[in-house]
Amino acid sequence: MTSNKGLFISFEGIDGSGKSTQSKILTNTLIAAGKSVIQTREPGGSDGAELIRSLLVSGDKDRWSPETEILLFTAARRDHLEKTIQPALDNGQVVICDRYVDSTRIYQGVARADLRDTVDELHKIIISKEPDLTFIIDTNPEKSLVRGLARGTGEDRFEDFGLEFQKHLREGFLKLSNDASNRCHLIDGMRNREDIAESILTIVIDYIG
Repeated sequence: MTSNKGLFISFEGIDGSGKSTQSKILTNTLIAAGKSVIQTREPGGSDGAELIRSLLVSGDKDRWSPETEILLFTAARRDHLEKTIQPALDNGQVVICDRYVDSTRIYQGVARADLRDTVDELHKIIISKEPDLTFIIDTNPEKSLVRGLARGTGEDRFEDFGLEFQKHLREGFLKLSNDASNRCHLIDGMRNREDIAESILTIVIDYIG
């Protein structure tokens, strides 16, 4: 594995895109192949970050401004990086993360407000860690929103912003896939889950060599 320092993979996409399912499938596949894998998520992934998660993903959609959201996400991410991600990478493990900084870049930096420069500057100062590979699961916003709301987890604050918000998210992720094509791979998420998983696994195997 690159530099013997582990492999950091993130999954991104609009709400209800199926990225959580695909991150689980990849985790199980790599474990079955004998890899040591840590599966985690954002916001969350460490005790402190999970506490902040409860503030961000539930409640009224207008409870936080985009600026406050950026600060909360960054604080959660820093704890997640310190307690979970970096120790696992230093131990040579594969870290598979359901969302990471790209979600903040798109949700708060593009779709919620024009704050992309703020997100990037805070990331550079506080986090300064990018994934090795990022899979962006691209899906139909209408269908994905229905799927996201149907989960009924109570963590649907961002789904409550509605369909136009999801469309803006998709546009942001599509642009990101071009701007960061060195690590971002756009995956057609409208196929069956087995075909999607196969496409993802092929890219991971090519990267590992």
